Amino acid sequence: MSSKKSTLGTLLKDLRNRNRWTLKEMSERSGIPISTLSKVEHDRLTLTYDKLLQLSRRLNIRLSELFAENDADTTAPVTARRSIGDLGQSLRVETPNYDYYYLCTELRRKRMIPILTRIRAKSADEFGELVHHPGEEFLFVVSGSIVVHTEFYDPVALGEGQSIYIDSNMGHAYVTGPGCEEATVIAVCSSAEDGLMDSLMNLHGDNDREMKRG
Repeated sequence: MSSKKSTLGTLLKDLRNRNRWTLKEMSERSGIPISTLSKVEHDRLTLTYDKLLQLSRRLNIRLSELFAENDADTTAPVTARRSIGDLGQSLRVETPNYDYYYLCTELRRKRMIPILTRIRAKSADEFGELVHHPGEEFLFVVSGSIVVHTEFYDPVALGEGQSIYIDSNMGHAYVTGPGCEEATVIAVCSSAEDGLMDSLMNLHGDNDREMKRG
């Protein structure tokens, strides 16, 4: 017997059923139109990052619950699982420094989070304070060039085809290399701790925006 695929729609529907809310009641509590909630529950629409934040705050749930299975889930882990990465189905978050495309978002309880990132920040000063988050990360330069700034090492320049592996607890920032307007990189973040997606989302701040899939 196959188990039901866990998507944002099924997560919201399960949340509504647990609380015995109608779509109208959930709409009133969340401030999101009934028609939008219905489309999300039927996996015909996703939500912007702003709307996910709104859901998290108004319904008093952790943002990470909208990206991962409930920690209390005792279902035996699935082994031979897979996901096809597609930018059209990614969760996109725009920030002043980067555009993030979170890939393979339908997989829950991931220990690795793959992200395609387009880097626009031109200098460490423009980037601002170095970021820290749990775990480790691997970064590969797909196009353009970057300069990697870290807390304990001198800046290092990387070009197309080069990569770096770092401890993410160490302060770090990625900016474009000299003469490069925009660089594209693939990053994979991992952590043995729960809540990695929550930590990454918190780095974006309240003013960032996530665009719809497709």
